[in-house]
Amino acid sequence: MDKKFQPLFEKLKLPNQVVLDNRFVLAPLTHVSSNDDGTISNEEVVYMEQRSKDVGLAISAASNVTDLGKAFPGQPSVAHDSNLEGLKRLAKAMKKNGAKAVVQIHHGGAQSLPNLTPNGDVAAPSPISLKSFGEQEAHDAREITKEEIESTIKAFGEATRRVIEAGFDGVEIHGANHYLIHQFVSPYYNRRNDEWGQDRYKFATSVVDEVTDTVKQYGSKDFIVGYRFSPEEAESPGISMEITKELIELLVEKPLDYLHVSLMDIHSQTREGQYKGKERIKLILEWMNGRMPLIGIGSIFTAEQAIEAIESTGVELVALGREILLDHNFVSKIKDGKEDEILSQFDPQRADKHHLPPKLWEQFNKGFYPLPRTDNK
Repeated sequence: MDKKFQPLFEKLKLPNQVVLDNRFVLAPLTHVSSNDDGTISNEEVVYMEQRSKDVGLAISAASNVTDLGKAFPGQPSVAHDSNLEGLKRLAKAMKKNGAKAVVQIHHGGAQSLPNLTPNGDVAAPSPISLKSFGEQEAHDAREITKEEIESTIKAFGEATRRVIEAGFDGVEIHGANHYLIHQFVSPYYNRRNDEWGQDRYKFATSVVDEVTDTVKQYGSKDFIVGYRFSPEEAESPGISMEITKELIELLVEKPLDYLHVSLMDIHSQTREGQYKGKERIKLILEWMNGRMPLIGIGSIFTAEQAIEAIESTGVELVALGREILLDHNFVSKIKDGKEDEILSQFDPQRADKHHLPPKLWEQFNKGFYPLPRTDNK
């Protein structure tokens, strides 16, 4: 291995004293490959084992905690005890080569898909119409009731219990990407006049408290709890960096083991407000003040970009998203001094080249996700 990449392979101790083998993280990636009922499929197990084998921390695809929260076709479920058998297989596969395996627990909120939810029902902090994953027409979301809010918070706890029983090493609370927890924080989605609107952070912190209390009851001190968030949104009025600063100040007081910022570009800059033009990730690290590690992500397709991300921003962990889908040997090639052999472009002529589940390969082929391609489309 070229010694300049050595920092990527240093161990990292989390606040709960768990040690990660290196600084690479498998990002939680929508793979649309679970069975229709949310149980784990055989091809999903193979895919997740491949992507988890070399990273220090592996995070599963967003997994819905209630049937009402299902936002993707082929989405894995942690909503029922009947999901446990498949989850146990997935945990074993993801942990096989030493990675710490984490399940991202999720509720789609307004972005849940009516064709996948019971009776086509969709609920959000406030009524809204929008198009979500793959939809051609907008769907309507009603306002979620106070009773449903309380039961959803408890559902995040129950999902955590199942993740513990299945043998995983942790959970990541999905508070990013315009899903339910994000929606409660956002003034664009949350226009409520009750306590769940007057305190935009109440739902997020209540979920964190429910999850961490569940870990105390059913888990061990080694169980990892992380939280993912989106720092700024284009909608107006939406989440601003000023709101994100307030959220982070609350989260760093919680017994979390890491935060995970969702970005398309790790060097992206603040869009507006008093922090306009400043790199989001550097602001976030400043506000976190070393209280816990931060996972950074965004347009990392080469070994050089990976090391540069850590060295230029100071972020402790770097997540691989689209790139580790293109080449599941990304990490091992760097370690073996073969970084020049990394596949960093999607080849639509070779369905066998990237070792993707068929449904995910088809999404790549259709250009569903922005990424470098050999045909430059």
